[in-house]
Amino acid sequence: MSQTKKEKLLSLGMAAVLIAQFFSALADNAILVVAISIIKSQGMNGLVSLLQESFVVPFILFAPFLGQIADVFPKGRVMLIGNVLKLSGALLMMVGVNPLLAYGLIGVGAAMYSPAKYGILSQMFGAQSLVKANSMMEGSTIVAILTGVLLGGWLADHSLSKAFTGVIISYGLAAIANLFIPKLPAEKSLATFNPLVLVREFNSSITILFRNPDSRFSLIGTSMFWGSGTTLRLMLFAWVPAALLITDNQTPANLMGAVSIGIVIGAVAAGFFVSLDKVNRALLGGFLLGPVILSLVFVHSLTAATVLMIAIGLCGGFFVVPLNALLQERGHETIGAGNALAVQNFIENTAMLLFVGGYSLLASKQISASTTVLVFGSILFVAIVSLSVLRFKSIIFKRSYR
Repeated sequence: MSQTKKEKLLSLGMAAVLIAQFFSALADNAILVVAISIIKSQGMNGLVSLLQESFVVPFILFAPFLGQIADVFPKGRVMLIGNVLKLSGALLMMVGVNPLLAYGLIGVGAAMYSPAKYGILSQMFGAQSLVKANSMMEGSTIVAILTGVLLGGWLADHSLSKAFTGVIISYGLAAIANLFIPKLPAEKSLATFNPLVLVREFNSSITILFRNPDSRFSLIGTSMFWGSGTTLRLMLFAWVPAALLITDNQTPANLMGAVSIGIVIGAVAAGFFVSLDKVNRALLGGFLLGPVILSLVFVHSLTAATVLMIAIGLCGGFFVVPLNALLQERGHETIGAGNALAVQNFIENTAMLLFVGGYSLLASKQISASTTVLVFGSILFVAIVSLSVLRFKSIIFKRSYR
C-alpha cells in the first residue's frame, strides 16, 4: 500500500472533498425529484418505483470493476469522472431520453464516485481522525440531500428547465471542486482489466473482508442500517395516513427530513465519542434503533412522530458513521479502501433490495401499517443483538487465541 502524507481535518483538500460531495449529492437528489415529476407528467406513475432501482442496480452490477478503478487511479480524478457521468445523465434526461435510462447512467456515475469519495479519506487521514472525517462527510451529504429534495421539488413545480439548470450547475461546481482535491497516488497497481479476472478478485475481496472480524462487523452493520432506512422511507407513506390520519405526501417527506437531521446529530456525536479503538461504542446507537422504531406503534401526533424520527436518525448516525470509518481503515490495510467500499456498496444495495422486497411482500398481503412496524422493528432489534453477540464472541476468541 502507498504511504501518503496525512492531511489536517481543516485543510483545503478536505474542504474540496466536502464541497464536491455537497454539490454532487445535492444534484443527485434534485434530479430524482425532477425525474419523478417527468414520469408523472407523462402519466406513467407506475414507473416511479423503478427509478430507485435503476439507480441502485449499477452499484451491484459494476461493483467488481469500480472498486478496482478507485484504487488503481488517483481517487480525486475518479470522483471527477463519476461527476461527468452524472452530468451526462442529467443532460440526456433534459433532451428527452427516457428518465429510467438517464437516471441509470447517473447511478453508474454514483457507483464510481462512492468508493472513491470515502476511500480517499483513509488516504488523507490517520486512524485517529478518520471517524471525525466521516462525520464531516456524512454531515455534508445529509445537508445536501435535504437541500436537493427541497430545491428540486420547488424548481420542478415552477419550471423543469430551471430545475435542470440548477442540477447541471451543481454537478459542474462539484466537478470544479474535484480539481482541488489532492492528487494522491493510487493505492495499488492492476495487471489486467479482464472482466472475469476482476470478478474473481472481487469475490476474493468479499471473502477477505468477511474473514476479518472488524470489516465483517462493519459490512453487516451498515447493511442493516441502510436496508432498514430504505424500508422506513417506504413504510412512512403507509404509516402516516394510518397513524396520523394525514393523507398528503409532504408529511412523510418531512419526517424523512427529520431522520436526516437526526443522522447529522448522531454523526457529530460519533465524531466526539467514538474512535476506531473504541468502535464498539457505536453499538449503543444500533441497540436503540429497534426499540425507537417500535415506539411508532404508540404515536398518533405529528410532534411525537417528528421527535421519534430525529431519534431514529440520531441512533443511526451514531451507529453507522464509525462502522464506515472502520471499514475504510481495514480496507486500506488489506484490499484497498476503494475496493472495500465497492464491496460495501454491493452488500448494502443487495440488502436494500432484500429489505424492500420483504416490505413489499407484507404490503401485498395487506398487513396493517402498525403490524408492519412491529415486525420491522422486532427483526431489526434481534438482528442488531445477534450482530453484537457475534462481535463480542470474536473479540473474546481473539483475546483467548493470543
